[in-house]
Amino acid sequence: MRTLTYYVATTLDGYIAGPDGGDPTGPDGFFTVTPDYLEHIVTHYPETLPAPARAALGVTASGTRFDTVLEGRRSYQLGLDAGTTDAYPHLRHYVFSRTLTKSPDTAVEVVSTDPLEKARELKAQDGKGIWLVGGAELAGALYPEIDELVLKVSPVTIGAGIPLFAGKSGTNPRAFTMTGHTVLPGGAAFLTYTRA
Repeated sequence: MRTLTYYVATTLDGYIAGPDGGDPTGPDGFFTVTPDYLEHIVTHYPETLPAPARAALGVTASGTRFDTVLEGRRSYQLGLDAGTTDAYPHLRHYVFSRTLTKSPDTAVEVVSTDPLEKARELKAQDGKGIWLVGGAELAGALYPEIDELVLKVSPVTIGAGIPLFAGKSGTNPRAFTMTGHTVLPGGAAFLTYTRA
């Protein structure tokens, strides 16, 4: 069984984006990408870098963790707005949307059916891990199937925004066990939790 990992950047107060949903690493963003942060990603998670960043950094490593990426419609739109129809051509790329009727890229599969069913189908297939890039609504929909959290915690608070999980109703506590942590000199921390 493959593992579904929610690997995502977050603020100290649990937000993955500001209230407007814009790119938190962009020119007006609040996540600072320091050299040590970038080096850690290149070394340990090279497959999570989008194609333009991989090209700019000369990264060719395929990575050892993930061969599939799941992305919500709003997260995917950030790439489209930047002129990229497939930010992860080195991975099997699925975009979950009820409004996008046709994929802008032949390598990107649009999924309009139940996200949980699709995640379970993918987890039952052979392959490396599955990376849930976001956003919050897709993470909320896939909440029961998430096996691992890798939180890239930036030393910043924003007070309001898009939380790690959205769209869930009611309370459904789940226990996770910390299985790894790396604190970088620039202040960011990579925290890994596995479902207990």
